[in-house]
Amino acid sequence: MKIPADFSKPVFARAMLIFIMCMLCGAGSFAQRGPNIIYIYADDLGYGELGSYGQKKIKTPYLDQMAKEGMRFTQHYTSTPVCAPARCMLLTGRHGGHSYIRGNYEFGGFSDATEGGQMPLPEGTFTIGHLLQNAGYTTAAIGKWGLGMSSNTGNPNTQGFDYFYGYLDQKQAHNHFPTHLWENGKWDTLDNAGIFVHRKPDLKNPFDYYIGKDYSIDRMSVKAQEFIRSNKDKPFFLYLPFTVPHLSLQAPESVVKPYQDQFNDTPYLGQKGYAAAKYPRATYAGMITYMDQQIGKIFQLLKDLGLDENTIVMFSSDNGATFDTGGADTQFFNSVAGLRGKKQDLYEGGIREPFIVRWPGKVPADKVSDLVSVQFDMMSTFADLIGVKAPANDGLSLLPTLTGKSGQQQHEYIYFEFPEKGGQVAIRFGNWKGVKSNMKTDSAATWELYDLLKDPSEKKNIASAHPDLILRFDGIVKKEHRQAQIHEWEFIDPKF
Repeated sequence: MKIPADFSKPVFARAMLIFIMCMLCGAGSFAQRGPNIIYIYADDLGYGELGSYGQKKIKTPYLDQMAKEGMRFTQHYTSTPVCAPARCMLLTGRHGGHSYIRGNYEFGGFSDATEGGQMPLPEGTFTIGHLLQNAGYTTAAIGKWGLGMSSNTGNPNTQGFDYFYGYLDQKQAHNHFPTHLWENGKWDTLDNAGIFVHRKPDLKNPFDYYIGKDYSIDRMSVKAQEFIRSNKDKPFFLYLPFTVPHLSLQAPESVVKPYQDQFNDTPYLGQKGYAAAKYPRATYAGMITYMDQQIGKIFQLLKDLGLDENTIVMFSSDNGATFDTGGADTQFFNSVAGLRGKKQDLYEGGIREPFIVRWPGKVPADKVSDLVSVQFDMMSTFADLIGVKAPANDGLSLLPTLTGKSGQQQHEYIYFEFPEKGGQVAIRFGNWKGVKSNMKTDSAATWELYDLLKDPSEKKNIASAHPDLILRFDGIVKKEHRQAQIHEWEFIDPKF
């Protein structure tokens, strides 16, 4: 073969090298330019509910091992403190003042016949799924969606995911033994009766009604492993939003039994909603441990398939621990590790989350980072990870911190805006934290100010001593807030 005379020119040489490598190696193997990515999302898991974050009663050995083999973040935040908007902001890289979805806006009811889902992502939304699809990744979302049904614009198969399996409607996810899950828009029947978890229990036999045969977490775990096996020879992205430990308290006996004699449990009879449970504390702990076991299976599979060193795995939660209803006892477990607030709060207990990242040989092992970061950083982080330009978003890439490189950008501040529970805003500004609550009913609501370095539990409001910061926070709210797309979410500038 005659070699062109200008082969030595850099551009032409690179092009020829790429062509030769493609011919020799095959397009499939050459396409793997970046690592496989798995992002695991728990549901209502508190900051202190993993052993690696100080938990003493609930066993999470696989996630604890993940922390030993990777990096654990101590000042990482969800974008907002409830399910659907947290997922929207994670997937779109937007904070609560810019996000299309800002609250849990529900359609339909709890029954199969009235399943309607939540406010759907609109047509034209760009998600991290789209980002990775455009880069040649096969993408899957397996678990709880909460951003629309397959019959509308929120369909996960048109919002960046080649494959979907799980709950489309998060109301259905209150029941861990559902009649069905969804697979690419098709009903997948499970071997369970029609359990309505918000029904008051029959006091003669209060517990058996709420337990079925097919545990939804098992189905999700199996589908996740099938997806990994099917795509082991090409780059993939797996978004795995599990549904525990979100209420109801439901689990197979094998999950509960290891804990049932440990916590001096008193039966829960449904007096505060959700399913009755004979051993509520044991069930709660068992659900978390069982999720941990499924994550362990994924790590083992990655090793068995030879994918371990080319797969970055991340773990976090959508918001802080649930309020003590439905039999949950987060105070008993110290679920928020002494922080103030829980789910639906913009205090630290509602928004500070575990965040663990493992990538052998790339992310240093047994490393703890106090970088202030947030889940809407994932859009920029994933783009940086695979070497593409991120679309406009509110986040920063965490890749320099993850890989031990210099050049990590820092957030000047992180802005939180949440229209539920009275209307709240919060700002993390260095070690300062500003919170304003009940804004829908109190037009003169004032800022609370906390020094998180000295007061991580937000007990001492020192706003009166720092009027300069209060003025700064007012300016940040004006800068970061955009008009909400529905009236119920507009509490910053209610004339709209």
